[in-house]
Amino acid sequence: MCGTSEERSQHRRVVDQLAAAGFQAAADHLDAAGAEILTFTGFPKAHWRQIWSNNPQERLNKEIRRRTNVVGIFPTRGSIIRLVGAVLAEQHDEWAIARRYMSLDALAQARIRLIGTNQLPEEVTPTLETATG
Repeated sequence: MCGTSEERSQHRRVVDQLAAAGFQAAADHLDAAGAEILTFTGFPKAHWRQIWSNNPQERLNKEIRRRTNVVGIFPTRGSIIRLVGAVLAEQHDEWAIARRYMSLDALAQARIRLIGTNQLPEEVTPTLETATG
């Protein structure tokens, strides 16, 4: 299972509390999903806030809903695909240029993490090439 001992022990406490409260099915489900739940801990701790939050996805979904509600009824499937595609392209440009969610340095740090470990190489010099790959 991924995660530091603190996160793993917190996960274990929640599973145990659910089981003790009589929610065994929920406890079993949470226990089985532990590795996926703690996946964010495989990244540098400085990135955790951005990784565990789904706020950017929720904002994007809200914008798509807002734009499709304005139109109301779409004459063809292609018309909704064009509208949603335009919203996604616009959002991509904004995230890539105007309001970067994670800096290039942060992305480079996440990318050069050694596979299968939680260790960084001794010296890390992030560049645009290492961040965009």
